[in-house]
Amino acid sequence: MVTPSYSNLAYVKSSLFPHSPSPSLKWKFRSSSILEVLKNLGADFFCLQEVDEFDSFYNGSMRNLGYSSIYMKRSGQKRDGCGLFYKHDRAELVLEEKIEYNDLVKSIKDGNSPNDDKESKGQPNKQEDAASNDGPKSNKEDRGDPKDPRVRLKRDCVGILAAFRVKDPSRHVVIVANTHLYWDPEWADVKLAQAKYLLSRLSQFKTLVSDQYECTPEVILAGDFNSTPGDMVYQYLISGNSSSQIMPECLEEQPIPLCSVYASTRGEPPFTNYTPGFTGTLDYILFCPSDHMKPISFLELPDSDAVDIVGGLPNYSHPSDHLPIGAEFEIIKE
Repeated sequence: MVTPSYSNLAYVKSSLFPHSPSPSLKWKFRSSSILEVLKNLGADFFCLQEVDEFDSFYNGSMRNLGYSSIYMKRSGQKRDGCGLFYKHDRAELVLEEKIEYNDLVKSIKDGNSPNDDKESKGQPNKQEDAASNDGPKSNKEDRGDPKDPRVRLKRDCVGILAAFRVKDPSRHVVIVANTHLYWDPEWADVKLAQAKYLLSRLSQFKTLVSDQYECTPEVILAGDFNSTPGDMVYQYLISGNSSSQIMPECLEEQPIPLCSVYASTRGEPPFTNYTPGFTGTLDYILFCPSDHMKPISFLELPDSDAVDIVGGLPNYSHPSDHLPIGAEFEIIKE
């Protein structure tokens, strides 16, 4: 069972990526290139972020390759969302939920901040999104009053939780989750609030699946977390893993143990996002440690001096500014 994650497939235009060859940014070329990448990977599950053109392109094109899909469009005026694609001859969808991080606004009382972790505010984060200052993600005008916690939390980000029964003799149930957290490094408190809500929902969903199907489901979580290794969000995500080197402030309220596939095998890659403005790791595949499922291989990423990387992404070889990451899991029969 292989699960790649692939991010930032929308918002690609010349003004945001002046270093990229203009023809490589045209949707006609990119759509064909994206489909070729996904076809070559041939995974059982794909977790894609910043997906637009779902109805006009992805849904039908992926169906032709043997995939069914779940799509969650972002709120407000945003035109992209998260897509989870699965081979219907390899897995049967049994339950799904969708996450609106804007629901966090409902939990805010007058005078409260997005979360109670004072340490999370203003955490240093060298990450900058690949989009330059004139990009859609850095438009200060659509934010409202940043001192209002309701405004801070209303970032229109989304996620997908889905449970599948694997079509093999084991008939094992696997939860696959896909998400895209908010991008701005200056709003670390918002990203941490989203991460906490995500893991809370994931834990509740796991319990629901366990009770409804009388099983112990495996858990895989993939996405663009817009957070570099070692920062607050990353530390929180893996703080349920007893072997992790965690910050003390991340010890509380972690509802489900998670490990990173790459960190537990070879270490996080040097980068998953590669542009002249920012090069670093923002994307992860996480899993809940289990006696019945383990990662046995991962997708190798190119070195920074590789011919198809030099100069920055996207380009003719890579249709996104993020590289796909992937892992192969073995399900062990009881």
